[in-house]
Amino acid sequence: MPKPKTRYVCSVCGSAQPKWQGKCPDCGEWNTLVETIIAEAPPGRVGSPSASPAGVGPLALPDIAADGYERIPVPIGELSRVLGGGIVPGSVVLISGDPGIGKSTLLLQLCAVLAEGGTDRAGAGRGPVLYVSGEESASQIKLRAARLGIASPNILVLAETHLESISAHIEKTQPRLVVVDSVQSIYSDAIQSAAGSVTQVRDCAAALLRLAKSQTFPLFLVGHVTKEGAIAGPRVLEHMVDTVLYLEGERFHSFRLLRSVKNRFGSTNEVGVFEMAERGLVEVKNPSEAFLAERLPNAAGSAIAVTMEGTRPILVEVQALTSATAFAQPRRTGNGVDFNRLLLVTAVLSKRARVRLSDQDVFVNVVGGLEVEEPAADLAIAAAIASSARNRPVAADLALIGEVGLSGELRSVGQLSRRINEAAKLGFTRVLVPKTVARKLERSPAGLEVLGARTVREAIEMALVPAAPGDEAG
Repeated sequence: MPKPKTRYVCSVCGSAQPKWQGKCPDCGEWNTLVETIIAEAPPGRVGSPSASPAGVGPLALPDIAADGYERIPVPIGELSRVLGGGIVPGSVVLISGDPGIGKSTLLLQLCAVLAEGGTDRAGAGRGPVLYVSGEESASQIKLRAARLGIASPNILVLAETHLESISAHIEKTQPRLVVVDSVQSIYSDAIQSAAGSVTQVRDCAAALLRLAKSQTFPLFLVGHVTKEGAIAGPRVLEHMVDTVLYLEGERFHSFRLLRSVKNRFGSTNEVGVFEMAERGLVEVKNPSEAFLAERLPNAAGSAIAVTMEGTRPILVEVQALTSATAFAQPRRTGNGVDFNRLLLVTAVLSKRARVRLSDQDVFVNVVGGLEVEEPAADLAIAAAIASSARNRPVAADLALIGEVGLSGELRSVGQLSRRINEAAKLGFTRVLVPKTVARKLERSPAGLEVLGARTVREAIEMALVPAAPGDEAG
């Protein structure tokens, strides 16, 4: 028996190499080349030139029909927000996240709400919802559905990993929605490599994508993640699909964030907020109120930042703690904030605002497990650190917005009016912003006072309440 021909395919960029190398010459990643058997495609295989339809040529832009793409409404408001207002028929959505974060739970809840009703664009009823499970048995899906209170007869569960069998069942049932959990578990007979390999993932996803486009049913694919948090498999997988969603959250926190990083039919960087409850994921319609529910208003080391997640302003509590260090080099620890931004803010406080931190360990935490990356939270981080170092609380009715520069100046941030309006809705009466933009605001919400500061030192003096005799620490 002749030895099969092999090549080495990079699991990151998908490039093929004739021999194994420690480092991929295309993307520069180490230990990513995987041996793959080269199999000749059988006659008439999908994707070969013989399978292309004859007589199809270029069309003039005005002659291309663009009707029939009304979105399918999704009763889950936070999911609908991330998708751009509903599900586009024929779209392919890739959702990924850490193991146990709630991807299968969210998709099963989506199947339940769509199975209860829904019609196609012609007004006629359309088939059931098909849930394809490649990693769990049908009994396990049934147990999860029972825990979530789902018992719709319009949800069909298929425990299958064979691509050709899955395609045949889709052709037979004509579903209104298909969920494949997960794409790394699917394999095809036409490819002589193990399920989850670069070639299998790429070709199986491409075959499912062509089927979804041709029959105009929405397809949701669940993707694994690597230990670095990126989607496992070839990067081309993210380019093929229409939408890429990440479900994020800390395992020991109840909040989950569904983040859109690619969306051909809506806004990118949109975020939906959920809370993991006993009956599954429950949408949080007012995230700011949820993140501030357990706040102690007059505690030193606490400040309120107004951050933007996509198009939504969210108020979060930033906590800081400073304590005398027992080592020659003080520690800087951040949870939920960028570590480099934390080092920048502490250096500016020491140099420009005369806050003594050279002998202090600094710990910063964003309450609720939220990751805050934008510079608009710099002023809140600086105020929280100074509040803890000087043992003076930040005013309870004050929200802080602004970026801190290396010279100690406060710089403006985008969408300031929306941030201020969100602070006013939650009962804050004052907001501290850079002085350059405070003068440009045409009007402030009723009852909200806009304060302006030019430097971080001036802002800290305005934010902290006056110290009682003997209370200030430094």
